[in-house]
Amino acid sequence: MIVIYTSPGCASCRKVKQWLKDRDLQYVEKNIFKTLLNDNEIKHLLMRSENGSDDIISKRSKIIQESGVDIDSMKTDELIQFIKKNPSILKRPIILNETSFQVGYDEEEIGVFVPKELRQLASENCSLDCPNFKACGQVHHEEKEKEA
Repeated sequence: MIVIYTSPGCASCRKVKQWLKDRDLQYVEKNIFKTLLNDNEIKHLLMRSENGSDDIISKRSKIIQESGVDIDSMKTDELIQFIKKNPSILKRPIILNETSFQVGYDEEEIGVFVPKELRQLASENCSLDCPNFKACGQVHHEEKEKEA
C-alpha cells in the first residue's frame, strides 16, 4: 500500500495525489497536521530514508531557524519527539510503500510506485489503444519517451 504524508496547501502533495489517481493506484493519505505521528512511524521514516534526517527534515524551516536547534546532534528519541511536536519541519510529500521511498514530487522517479508486475505487463503488451493504458501503459509510454 502506498502511504503519502501531506499537508494542506502543498502543491507537490496535490501533484502526487493526482498522479496516483490518474493511474488508479490506491493510497493512504496522512495529513501531518491532522494525524499525530507515533514514535514507530517517525522511526520508520528515518530508517527508510537514505540519508536519515537530512532527507525528511527541512533545516530551512522557520521552527529550526528560530529555535537554533541542532538536528544532527539530537539522539534518535529526541529527534522523534521534536518531529512529533513540530511536524511542519518534515519535507512534503513523503511517499512510501513496501519497496520504495520518495520525498517530494519527482516526475521521473515516481513511476517506481506503479507495481512491478504492471510495469512489466505494460512494457510487454500495453499500447495506446489498450483499455488499461491509463493504469499501466501510460507509465511505459512515458518511460519510452524518456529513452528516446
